[in-house]
Amino acid sequence: MTEIINSHSDMEMVATAPDPLVARDLIKKFNPDVLTLDVEMPRMDGLDFLEKLMRLRPMPVVMVSSLTGKGSEVTLRALELGAIDFVTKPQLGIREGMLAYNEMIAEKVRTAAKASLAAHKPLSAPTTLKAGPLLSSEKLIAIGASTGGTEAIRHVLQPLPLSSPALLITQHMPPGFTRSFADRLNKLCQIGVKEAEDGERVLPGHAYIAPGDRHMELARSGANYQIKIHDGPAV
Repeated sequence: MTEIINSHSDMEMVATAPDPLVARDLIKKFNPDVLTLDVEMPRMDGLDFLEKLMRLRPMPVVMVSSLTGKGSEVTLRALELGAIDFVTKPQLGIREGMLAYNEMIAEKVRTAAKASLAAHKPLSAPTTLKAGPLLSSEKLIAIGASTGGTEAIRHVLQPLPLSSPALLITQHMPPGFTRSFADRLNKLCQIGVKEAEDGERVLPGHAYIAPGDRHMELARSGANYQIKIHDGPAV
């Protein structure tokens, strides 16, 4: 990470820490614009440190997480606690893998540096919108999101009643993370939330999240819409 950050003329890694307790002292000393924080650290869990940091001294944080099922759950929790974004560690050849994503990591750090944060407060229960008549499957809502999008999407979906039109969502995430994201939202929302599958029918009262690194399109199927999932170049 130091090599990546210092390879860009507009950034400088001012300090590195082996654990959160050392990081706490270095943050006080250097007052950095952005903190990159590994989920797995000695002496204190990365999430525990993040929660304390966002409550006492909020600052832009980019999490570093593993590409595993457990890693995706922990990363989503970190975003709920106030982290701006995350980068994923390759399972093999970490240095080479991270360097391959040099520009992406640098851009995430730049974006995080522009964020304006206040002390993070526990989430209050959302206001539930009153259900109206079931809407036609002709009505659809499309949402596209990247940095900061996971929490924005949760705030949009949580209050929606079952009578809402179908929602189609693309959130920039690695493969595997979108399923965990959908499952987490499904537990929090009245409407059904799931990772979209190729060929499934679009229904009102449901939100469909495009699988990571894949494209989601709609096609007519009689009087209804059907989801088409396919590979293609990044947009």
